[in-house]
Amino acid sequence: MTAAPHTQAFTVSELNRQVRSLLENSFMQIQVQGEISNFVRPSSGHWYFTLKDERAQVRCAMFRNRNQFLKYRPKDGDQVVLRAKVSLYEGRGEFQLIGEYMEESGIGRLQQAFEELKFRLQREGLFAVDQKLPLPAHPRHLGVVTSPTGAAIHDILSVLKRRFPGLPVTLYPTAVQGDEAAPGIVRALELAQRHDECDVLIVGRGGGSLEDLWPFNDERVARAIHACRIPVVSAVGHETDVAISDFVADVRAPTPSAAAELLSPDVRALQQRLDQARRRLRERLRLQIAQGHERVRALQSRLRHPGDRLRERSQRLDELELRLRQATRRLLQDRHSRLERLQARLVKIRPERQLLRQRQQLDALRLQLERQMRHLLHDRRLRSAALAGQLNAVSPLATLERGYAIVRDSQGQVIEDASQVAAGDIIETRLARGRLRSQVTETLAADEQ
Repeated sequence: MTAAPHTQAFTVSELNRQVRSLLENSFMQIQVQGEISNFVRPSSGHWYFTLKDERAQVRCAMFRNRNQFLKYRPKDGDQVVLRAKVSLYEGRGEFQLIGEYMEESGIGRLQQAFEELKFRLQREGLFAVDQKLPLPAHPRHLGVVTSPTGAAIHDILSVLKRRFPGLPVTLYPTAVQGDEAAPGIVRALELAQRHDECDVLIVGRGGGSLEDLWPFNDERVARAIHACRIPVVSAVGHETDVAISDFVADVRAPTPSAAAELLSPDVRALQQRLDQARRRLRERLRLQIAQGHERVRALQSRLRHPGDRLRERSQRLDELELRLRQATRRLLQDRHSRLERLQARLVKIRPERQLLRQRQQLDALRLQLERQMRHLLHDRRLRSAALAGQLNAVSPLATLERGYAIVRDSQGQVIEDASQVAAGDIIETRLARGRLRSQVTETLAADEQ
């Protein structure tokens, strides 16, 4: 009896590595809610803490490249929602979460609602690029949907004053925070479309918390922006803030000031371009004028006095007249010579002689044809007589002429055997000339003759 072979054993490092891989591949990004404890922030900038509830706890790490973007600074005892990946710290074999994003637990519910609405609207096609309207290259009239007392309108007007003060701006005032903000934004968008005086709109507000920015995550606002017939630029909060309105708008600007920068041409840059265009136009006109002068001088050098051209044409006409006379004279000489040659040939040919000779040939051919026809008819008569003789030799009538007869019964059938008839039958006999109808009185067999 042989011993079973030993299975290959894992090292601790291999085991931890495979467990870590299994955990990270089995769990996608998750959200965990709990209370922070044992919060530590070493000089590296990484965060290490424990997330716990009343019955369990889990170790967590949030590295500097993630936590540096958070406005919220956690502390022990805070209730938070952590978006993280499940992993394993291989060095100690400890199960842990690697944090990606963290917020207070109340904000977590808003974030979940944000993600759900974003997913649903995206599935409906409200974010599709092919449905977005292009922005005008040079806006004629700018509309702004925001609070009349907020920082956004002040920032927008400051940028326009600096860059392009001549651009008309219409403010469609609305609350941008609180329960009445979302319906107000929808009404402002509808009003801007009814007025139909703006060719682009900025919809937004300044920075704030997620709760402050929530009206721009409202489904009613999202659908109103998507249905707007005027191109919409969404400019909500700061650069790191993202709202649903950013996805449904035709263009997203990171801030209201950036939206104004995007839509307003720089008057100084336009002036520079105008100056450059003016210089290019002036240089092009100068070049065209110089080229025109060169063409005029060239044409002047080619221009001749009309008297010279008339004398030249007169001389040319005389030359053509002389050439025409010479050509006419040569042509008449050629035609006269050809006529003389044709007359000489006609004298030699003498058509009346040719006609007489051809008439004689025709008479000879007619006589030859008549002789051949008579000879052919004679041959055909001889051949017909011979064929008639052959035909007569095999004709039944010739046989009858030699004394034979053809006997038929009353049905017209030829009688070849005496057994075909009986005594009393009527038979008909065909002779060389005429027929005989008779009645059979007796039939005799061939051996009784």
